[in-house]
Amino acid sequence: MDSVRAVSDQSMPKWVYRAVVVLWLGFLVALAVRELFGMVSGFLLLLLVSLFLTLAIEPGVNWLQRRGWRRGTGTGLILFGVLISGVVFVGAIGSLVASQVADVLSNSETYVTDTVDFINETFGTNIDPAEVNAEISNPNGVVQQFIGRQQSRVFSLSVNVLTALLQMLSVLLFTFYLVADGPRLRRSICSRLAPNRQRALLNTWNLAIDKTGGYLYSRALLAVISSFIHWIAFQSIGIPAPIAMAVWVGIVSQFIPVLGTYLAAILPVVLTFLESPLQALIVIVFIVVYQQFENYLVAPRITARTLKVHPAVAFGSAILGAAILGPIGAILALPASAMIQSLVGSWGERHDVIDDDLVREAAKKLRRIRKPR
Repeated sequence: MDSVRAVSDQSMPKWVYRAVVVLWLGFLVALAVRELFGMVSGFLLLLLVSLFLTLAIEPGVNWLQRRGWRRGTGTGLILFGVLISGVVFVGAIGSLVASQVADVLSNSETYVTDTVDFINETFGTNIDPAEVNAEISNPNGVVQQFIGRQQSRVFSLSVNVLTALLQMLSVLLFTFYLVADGPRLRRSICSRLAPNRQRALLNTWNLAIDKTGGYLYSRALLAVISSFIHWIAFQSIGIPAPIAMAVWVGIVSQFIPVLGTYLAAILPVVLTFLESPLQALIVIVFIVVYQQFENYLVAPRITARTLKVHPAVAFGSAILGAAILGPIGAILALPASAMIQSLVGSWGERHDVIDDDLVREAAKKLRRIRKPR
């Protein structure tokens, strides 16, 4: 009898069994959530991009509505304008690249000979252009094998382009409904919240619109300035299609954070290199010099009055957004960081800052920004 009682006393408590069951259920639920998130992550990304566009175009739709336009009509007009602008821009750049590629393919030997002669004259080498052309034309050579591998990927590339077009149309459709039914959607959400929470929600929404609009305004203004200055430079240098190349550099460099300038420089440099390697070198030098001029003189003055984001925060948010969501995350990270910084800055109690050398220069800059003009 005593031995039976001793065994029963050494048995595990009942809560251990419940803990094991809860642990396994939690593990299975976590796996299910992970699998479900992987299935709907593409949809969530489309919804995030649609929300960004919604915040960006809502001020324009509100402006049209105050002037007698129906909200749905105004939304459709603005989205149609965005779509047409994008199609025209991509079509112009695409036709230019296609014409240059066709020209290169039809006159490849001439381009190769000119390039080899430039290398020989500049670096004192003795490369034979005829041997280089023969190697390029060799069916078993590296160049022809690479071209053959790319031809086999034409179908997959076409599928990817079609998928991207469908995703773009889905984004536009989501954006249309979010903007056209925006007031009713916000009213439905607010009806389930207390008055103080309603005010907090609407203030946050207005802040998001303000920061997103500020981001687009600053980027658009910097793109116009960059395009104009690059057009003057490209026209003077004599590169092919200077207007199209200047617009390309202006838009890509401003709307793709961190790496936008370098990605934008590839196309004009390559097209110019086909005409003159020396002019291509001049293009590279000009783009690098202008980027420094913009970073230190132009961009801080514009973004200080729109986004008001610390440069380190902007740089870090772009890298973090790219790591999480890729190129789209890098683009959306800057207005998101501006909104989060404003929300965090509005919390808590503020105090007067003591006078010290470590903060005195910041106070001078702040007074210059706040000084009425």
